[in-house]
Amino acid sequence: MSAASLPHPPGDARQFTFVERDFRRVCQLIHDRAGIALVASKRDMVYGRLSRRLRALGLENFGDYLALLEGDPDGEEWQAFTNALTTNLTSFFREPHHFETLRTQLQGLGTARKPLALWSCAASTGEEPYSMAITACEAFDSLRPPVRIVATDIDTQVLATAQQGVYPLERVAALDEDLRRRFFQRGTGPNAGKCRVHPALQALIEFRPLNLLAPRYDVGGPFDSIFCRNVMIYFDKPTQRAILSRLVAHMDASSLLYTGHSENYLHAADLIQPCGRTLYRRHSGKAGA
Repeated sequence: MSAASLPHPPGDARQFTFVERDFRRVCQLIHDRAGIALVASKRDMVYGRLSRRLRALGLENFGDYLALLEGDPDGEEWQAFTNALTTNLTSFFREPHHFETLRTQLQGLGTARKPLALWSCAASTGEEPYSMAITACEAFDSLRPPVRIVATDIDTQVLATAQQGVYPLERVAALDEDLRRRFFQRGTGPNAGKCRVHPALQALIEFRPLNLLAPRYDVGGPFDSIFCRNVMIYFDKPTQRAILSRLVAHMDASSLLYTGHSENYLHAADLIQPCGRTLYRRHSGKAGA
């Protein structure tokens, strides 16, 4: 089935006309800006998310909206455009085996290098870096472990949520009761039904906006652990390779790269090599930062 023939609501059922040419322009713009490779089945999703921007700006059609973007390459609307098309699916301790490995890794490193440096490349709403922070606290049996965590994301809206560290109680309902008691503060009164992460966790994390397509990453390093999970699936192979080439510049020989379960890097075997379940090290021939 071609992109043009994909089922979608007929034009008269929509507030805005959204033709194939509009969709292709959106695909090209988001790929150029954020590296995201949209497939034809995302057409309705694109319409739904971007139509909100048209309403907010008082525009009458997608052509005008896309012209606004293209006419102002450094305009503020680009961030809203990118935020709208970024998918953020995350949870605390997602893929739990990674956090078991991280705990063992941190305990093995001990305090030989202070502070130990961790990086969450696609922090989203914060569940991943806070899970890393909790793991560090448990590894060192302290609310002040010798660890610093950099948490980055291209989406400034989700980063703002992450920095606040406030979540609905259902987001932590599946966690062990002892973890909830020690690392989350239950809201009362107007905050009933919500919880806040312990301030000690927030103190370990620096949240910063970062586009993985940037030519260089101003995040420091080398990092002992880099979590780059479930984000590469949105990029094509050349983009994945370009990102990996920049990530390895922030790794040394002992660094671990934690990746998503559905991500495969056989095409980048000269950059990284597997060393465990969805774990990689920098290829021995690559020099770190």
